[in-house]
Amino acid sequence: MEKLILRIGPISLIAELLDTPTAKEILKHVPFTSIVNTWGDEVYFDTPISASKEFDAKDIIEAGELAFWVEGSCIAIGFGPTPVSQGNEIRLAAQTNIWGQSLTDVKLLSKAKDGDLVSVEIYDDPLHSD
Repeated sequence: MEKLILRIGPISLIAELLDTPTAKEILKHVPFTSIVNTWGDEVYFDTPISASKEFDAKDIIEAGELAFWVEGSCIAIGFGPTPVSQGNEIRLAAQTNIWGQSLTDVKLLSKAKDGDLVSVEIYDDPLHSD
């Protein structure tokens, strides 16, 4: 399975892509850079990607699920409550496509700040190279 590395400010997340149309579209556009925005315990950033909402899009996600906000063309990574959450749920602003799973603890994103640089690249796993 293909993996990406998302460098978000001082944090690096390794992401495993799922077999979805959105993941395939993201893969076509890497590498790219962007700027962090935060919203409660969520980091999101603009991408050069355009995708349609998938049949299983959702707004309440689990920590580690990587989401794509179709209307905003943004990758969204929730790691705790947002302004629209009820209790401790991770509720995003809209239904999103889940395209990947972070292999790194997304709670590390609490260190990211608005304006941090983001880079998204193919991850060359040194333990599993051909």
